[in-house]
Amino acid sequence: MSTLPSAPHDGSTQSATRTVHAVCTLDCPDSCGVLVTVDQLTGRATRVQGDPAHPVTRGFLCGKVAKYLDRVYAPDRLLYPMRRRAGVPKGPLAQGREAEAFERISWDEALAGITAKLAATAEEHGPESILPYSYAGTIGQLGYGSMDRRFFHRLGASQLDRTICSSAGGAALTSVYGVRLGTVPQHYAHAGLIIAWGANIHGNNIHLWPFIEQARRNGAKLIVIDPYRTRTAALADEHLAIRPGTDTLLALGLMHVLFRDGLEDREYLAASTDPAQAEALQAHALLPEHAPDAVAAVTGIAAETIVRLARAYGTSLALTGRPAVIRLNYGIQRSEYGGTAVRAVSMLPLITGSWKHLGGGLTLSTSGAFPFNGKALQMPELMEASPLGRASRVVNMSQLGAALTTLDDPPVKALFVYNSNPAAVAPNQNDVLRGMARDDLFTVVHDQFFTDTADFADYLLPAPTFLETKDVQGAYGHFFAQVSNRAIEPRGEVRNNVRLFAELAKHMGFTEACFDDVEDDLIDQALTTDHPWFAGITRERLEREGHAALNLPKNADGLSLPFSTPEWFPHGRVELFPLPAYMAATESRSAPAAEEFPLEFLPRKADNYMNSTFANHAGHQHMEARNTGVLEMHPDDAAPRKIVTGDRVEIFNRRGTIKLHAQVNRQVAPGVVAARLAWNKLSSGQAGLNRLTSENLTDIGGGATFYSTLVEVRKA
Repeated sequence: MSTLPSAPHDGSTQSATRTVHAVCTLDCPDSCGVLVTVDQLTGRATRVQGDPAHPVTRGFLCGKVAKYLDRVYAPDRLLYPMRRRAGVPKGPLAQGREAEAFERISWDEALAGITAKLAATAEEHGPESILPYSYAGTIGQLGYGSMDRRFFHRLGASQLDRTICSSAGGAALTSVYGVRLGTVPQHYAHAGLIIAWGANIHGNNIHLWPFIEQARRNGAKLIVIDPYRTRTAALADEHLAIRPGTDTLLALGLMHVLFRDGLEDREYLAASTDPAQAEALQAHALLPEHAPDAVAAVTGIAAETIVRLARAYGTSLALTGRPAVIRLNYGIQRSEYGGTAVRAVSMLPLITGSWKHLGGGLTLSTSGAFPFNGKALQMPELMEASPLGRASRVVNMSQLGAALTTLDDPPVKALFVYNSNPAAVAPNQNDVLRGMARDDLFTVVHDQFFTDTADFADYLLPAPTFLETKDVQGAYGHFFAQVSNRAIEPRGEVRNNVRLFAELAKHMGFTEACFDDVEDDLIDQALTTDHPWFAGITRERLEREGHAALNLPKNADGLSLPFSTPEWFPHGRVELFPLPAYMAATESRSAPAAEEFPLEFLPRKADNYMNSTFANHAGHQHMEARNTGVLEMHPDDAAPRKIVTGDRVEIFNRRGTIKLHAQVNRQVAPGVVAARLAWNKLSSGQAGLNRLTSENLTDIGGGATFYSTLVEVRKA
């Protein structure tokens, strides 16, 4: 139920409460069902808890969202429109001092000032000089991309290629299977072997963990492949500390053993792909450079371990009666050849045929299962009505620094940021901040707090939390659609993306009827599709029931097993060409650049933040305290540099320098150092980790290459 009123216990002093069904819209595969308790007398939310009726998230929340009311009612929330005071330069502001740089204004003043500037910019430099910048601060369909896209399409602004997180892996998975699908999460309970490959399940996919634990109670083993000893690795049966960026080669090494030892499922391969491609893959995998000894020399994983893992993977069904499954995550695609790595790993369940069995297969993303009508929401045809009369240029968000400092014809003269904090999370931070500090760049930021990006804004606009707006949502970690109902009235004068961009459109003089659509209209449009997987799923049903399972195809046993038969493949078969081949990244220990910068750097996400979200909250900072401002080093790397735990150290390359405190441990392997992302203004010297990362792109999908970064470390 969406809203469940409850009466006072005795009619005396306690006010009545109501319970509202919402959905966590943060960038997480779990898309948790949430129940929000609201005091009807005050209108204040008093509790958030997991929805026990949700079949996957099952009534519990992660540690981040369990404290979500601290965020909703934070005293430093941005609640009113603000404008930069005259004469105050753009640039980093100390936490707590941001308001001194801005003055409160009315929404009428904000909308009039912003649209006047956008119109003048478009007139003088062309509408493509305006760049929207957003990502997955909310993954609800309305908040992520609906009225905002309509507005910028009609304006003729540059389009943004949203690549910073998942584009390489998503494009790679689609290149093999034709769609982003994966194993049903509940089915992990039936696996005999679980491989978490670049997946910190316990840190950022926590609702899969109970199904894994159920499998382990039944005898399954959990093996983690990761350069860092994550929470998940610490709890696993075995951790294989692979060297960053060598995943393609390890996958080929496993294929080598599978084919060499006759552990492939020839019948499934023949039914799923072109026989010539299957034969070519086998011949490729059996090349000498893919033999365990050769693979071990590059990946850092012993040859005997590679053989043992391949045999365990290929014989899981025969030995345990239950198949092997791989939880692949986006970590491996954040290297220069990360797209190829995802393609290689995703071929392993094809070779063994584990897709055919309950509990087998692979999961990277299930987002392709949700046939939302994105075209109806975003209306790209509005670009034809723009001053350009055509589709506008596309700018890759992973190269924002270059866009703001070198892009020409036209240069970027206006930046509109929402659902993101690029000053902290975008690669090549030096150029990003240099570009954002330009006097001739007009910047609008729509956010909930004074982020690092807000410090560079000309106008600041207050954004809602997911308790204060309505949306419809799928997931990239399960197969349930949900409506998130508004639980409380928006605090202060916050406005959601739908209302904000509709009002901007009207102030710009856009007269199209689509700018009159409200949330319910947009939800109905999102669900307008004849795809059979959405049959019977309507806004009214979701409002009534909270969630609805997709109508996935079922086999004779009544089970939905993605890719269990060729009917699941959109193109009739899987595509193995081009065959995956290992190449060393230009910033890796195998590259010439390693002579000057010999350490591979992992700028990791913090376990207790969501990218940069929550990094400014005391409760979350407390949970993350022992990892804050720390560079983790292996003893073999610390000793020759005469570094011990607690030393102040400099981490540097040609792009920049940051200072942290050393923590010498074995969380990382020799040759690897790691630190955790936070806000710049909360970091030493207001320098974030992305001061060291580059704007190089992945081989597939044009994604960011955060994990292909070489550095050196010395005492400060």
